Amino acid sequence: MPKSTALDLYAKVEDLLGVKEASPKLYAHYFLALGNIEFQSLLDVGCGSGSFLYQVENAFAPQSLRGIDLSPQMIELSKSYNLDTRVQDLCSIKESFDVITAVFDMLNYLDKASLQSFLACIQKSLTPQGYFLCDINTLFGFEEVAVGSFSIDDNERFLSIESDFMDNTYVSDFTLFEKNGSYYSKSKESIKQYYYEVQEIVNLLPNMQLVAQDEVTLYLDEADKEFLVFQKI
Repeated sequence: MPKSTALDLYAKVEDLLGVKEASPKLYAHYFLALGNIEFQSLLDVGCGSGSFLYQVENAFAPQSLRGIDLSPQMIELSKSYNLDTRVQDLCSIKESFDVITAVFDMLNYLDKASLQSFLACIQKSLTPQGYFLCDINTLFGFEEVAVGSFSIDDNERFLSIESDFMDNTYVSDFTLFEKNGSYYSKSKESIKQYYYEVQEIVNLLPNMQLVAQDEVTLYLDEADKEFLVFQKI
């Protein structure tokens, strides 16, 4: 998993990356699936700033709703929604939930060993017949959408990103300059993501069945994500 320092840097610049603008199209797949599921409890893993969790609360009002993230910066941002959000690792959770979500390519941030451990903890943390909803990046998403150079300046922050995709690994080098009075402070971190085919995820969830799969197109004219719904068996 990315280091918390890298996640915290990402939290500082997420609003510059177009995530907020793209989120409604992705969230629609989750809300449509959740509308066909009976559930009283939901855990959002990698909850970020809490936007998805907040919308779930308003749309479905489950009895128990929690978000966890490894970034203290993200959890601090989520507090504005007055939700139960915590800096916590999934595998440390003792309770079980009817639904667990991992939104916006969270699985792609895990290397193969971490992914295997993470998905084992997903299965352990679900109630009988519980559901796991997630999305992963397609090969097109990595090769055609994410690769390249990006920079943006909002007068208070200057962000530069250099990204490359080789051997099924996507590396983004973030460089951020933040205005501090008459000076700028510099932060630099690298974040990795890993490409997985849907069948690889299926193989790592032996106690679950893939019950729904949809292509998601957020940025160009071809699917850059796959939305997946698994049910515990």
